[in-house]
Amino acid sequence: MDAAFTAEQDEIRRTVRELLAASRAPGDDGSDGRTADGYDAELWRRLARDPGLPGLALPPEYGGTGRGLAGLAVACEETGRARLPSPLIATAVLAAPLIAALGTDEQRTALLPRIADGGLTAALAVPGGSLATALGLTGDDTGGTWAGGGRAGGMQARPVPGAKGWRLYGEAAQVLDGHSAGLLLVAAHAGGFPRSRTLLFLVRPDAAAGVVRTRRTPLDETRPLAGIELRDTGAELLGADDTVDVTGALASAGPRAAALLAAEAVGAAAGALERMADQVGERERSSGSAECVKHRLAELYARVQEARSAAYYAAWNPAAAGGLALAQALEALRDTAAEAVRLPGGPGPAREQEAHLSFRRAAADELLFGPAHRLRDHAARRAGLFGGAPDPAAPGTAERVAV
Repeated sequence: MDAAFTAEQDEIRRTVRELLAASRAPGDDGSDGRTADGYDAELWRRLARDPGLPGLALPPEYGGTGRGLAGLAVACEETGRARLPSPLIATAVLAAPLIAALGTDEQRTALLPRIADGGLTAALAVPGGSLATALGLTGDDTGGTWAGGGRAGGMQARPVPGAKGWRLYGEAAQVLDGHSAGLLLVAAHAGGFPRSRTLLFLVRPDAAAGVVRTRRTPLDETRPLAGIELRDTGAELLGADDTVDVTGALASAGPRAAALLAAEAVGAAAGALERMADQVGERERSSGSAECVKHRLAELYARVQEARSAAYYAAWNPAAAGGLALAQALEALRDTAAEAVRLPGGPGPAREQEAHLSFRRAAADELLFGPAHRLRDHAARRAGLFGGAPDPAAPGTAERVAV
């Protein structure tokens, strides 16, 4: 593994950082998250044009730039550093890879170029608030029972007799950017015993009937959530037929998403640490040295750099390290933000508000994708660290055993 960044990756970092610096101050109050869209739509369009943010990891034949997971990780670190409200995670990290993996040629051709140019945003709707389980980050559920499992509740799907379409009914309580996404990627349970299975469906909320979207009040305003209700809503099956392995595709997408979320959390932690260092420097100039605080900042700096190394290793080998890198990055962000909240003698309420916002980002991400101890526990169990052989079906197991 070559740990050095390429010239292209350095250019991505520079371009994103300069655009964000020119458009909004890193560490602002996140007010863009309170807009109708939940983000600055004009800034999103600029980021989509140059450096092509939502299409960085998509192949050129579908309008992307083919920079791979590492290129997108660099961009995620910069958006995290600015704590930017944007549809990047929901669209490019969660939804687009599933469309690329499972969609037909027609679906990929129709949807991915629009995602790559920023014209279409998407959201993954998983019932039951079980996104981390569905992505295989905190547990294994190959039966897809989180989607309803054939019982009341969840999200249910039935084919339209004599037609190719499907009808969906049910709800998903916590859908990231679900209130504004132009496309919903909905996980739903189809069929009864013995042919029960979980499938993914495309729902266009502006055109389909029976879609009710309710914006929630989130812990972190830069992570807007929505409740989605579908009431006999028409939907298109993602993929050629209903035999695709959706739960396997979600579990494969999970470590890649975790690597990118880790990079974003590392960026948020680095941004919080930079603001703390500035604050300590101002206080030192006005009232003298604060050696104990400097030592604590040095410890936090080491933790953030360790988490950063783990995040980029995960971007290189997500199957082996995605969940563990996310756990380490979330803990680094949580500890850095907590220290910023406790830092005594701050220069005013603005800095205090910034610290609380960073802490909320850490807590919100753990609620959605963690918590950190469950991420570690699941990774350890799949690696066989608690007794027994490693799970041969676990992504990256062969590589770990060989090492």
